[in-house]
Amino acid sequence: MLTVHNAALRGRSGRWSLTAERGRVTSIRPDSGPTPATPSLDAEGNLVTEPFVDAHLHLCKVHTLDLAGEGPLAAYTKGTMGAAMDAIDGASAVKTHQTEEAVTERARSALVESVRHGVRAVQAFADVDPVAGLTGVRALLALKEEFREFVDVRVVAFPQDGLLKAPGTEELVERAVDLGADVVGGIPWIEFTDADAAEHVRRMVALARRTGKRVAMLVDDAGDPGLRTTETLAAELLAQDMTGRASAQHARAMALYPEPYLRRLTALITKAGLGLVSDPHTGPLHLPVFPLTDAGVPVALGQDDIEDAYYPFGRHNLLEVAFLAAHVLGPSRLDDLYDMITTTAAQVIGRDPEGLKEGAAADFVVLDGTTIREALTRHNPPRHVVVGGRVVASTKSATHFPAFPGKSA
Repeated sequence: MLTVHNAALRGRSGRWSLTAERGRVTSIRPDSGPTPATPSLDAEGNLVTEPFVDAHLHLCKVHTLDLAGEGPLAAYTKGTMGAAMDAIDGASAVKTHQTEEAVTERARSALVESVRHGVRAVQAFADVDPVAGLTGVRALLALKEEFREFVDVRVVAFPQDGLLKAPGTEELVERAVDLGADVVGGIPWIEFTDADAAEHVRRMVALARRTGKRVAMLVDDAGDPGLRTTETLAAELLAQDMTGRASAQHARAMALYPEPYLRRLTALITKAGLGLVSDPHTGPLHLPVFPLTDAGVPVALGQDDIEDAYYPFGRHNLLEVAFLAAHVLGPSRLDDLYDMITTTAAQVIGRDPEGLKEGAAADFVVLDGTTIREALTRHNPPRHVVVGGRVVASTKSATHFPAFPGKSA
């Protein structure tokens, strides 16, 4: 049993106590101080919320920027992303000598940071193609087991370099699913023709339907208003009776669509039950996050990349992701942004967005801040991370000022 007292909660005034027992939250009540003879954690007035969920991370690529060089990064982030395909082609060179051991070492360091930063679940993409083979998938599946008590790693078998464009990839994706990959991936917009892009979507959705998996596809990730694979995916989900079983990452071309088409597409996305994931900090374009949210479409934020060919920074800190998103999307809807890295993100990847309530899993974070704004301003690691009613990480930092005796912060 664990009791957390002196906690602030979202949407509730005053201070609160939470009790966790046998892995569930058993009570949430007005605070009355520590409970004698019960392990107790003082939240010190800080905000306690559900943990974070990352709906999009290329976990097999983390910490490979130095191997890729600056060329792909420059191509991906310049202008209106017209050279996005060049970036993908350039980044693929990293996989020529990729080993399972190297992916494991790099990805493990990112998952340790996941625990530190209170990331309870991550939709983790692993490249599958004739060059990388299944090295990334095997590494991430092993780490999924290693971290299963702390982080729910959902491995996506991802044909990064295309399906029809890279013969042999489809068979490798099928083998990855047989090995235990949780999600069937896709990136149809990089195929050579619109017909091939549609076939890419059809085959991957069919594989997911046949094997009982979800789908996660990178769609329309370039500055081309003619790209339409978000529409293709939504239509195929409806055609194959896969409504509500997919997420679409990026969809940056939506930023350039004329309003009449955007409205039609939004209605189609809603009908297909398609969740969207935006990573506005990793490129100069991003999907219209708040208009979609206001239309009832579930939109999550994702880390996307950590020190790789597409983004040179990142600590797997979802508070940092939301902090950056607030600068790009506007700072007036911080609660919505927070949902996009917690409950809505869980919904988008098919995880129960139960939130922090009695009867829910005893997974929560004690933030460094008494409000959402304060926590985002600091974007420090949580003071405490609790999984299954057990404290799995605690972080405290302080600065001492020798020139000002008695002062510290």
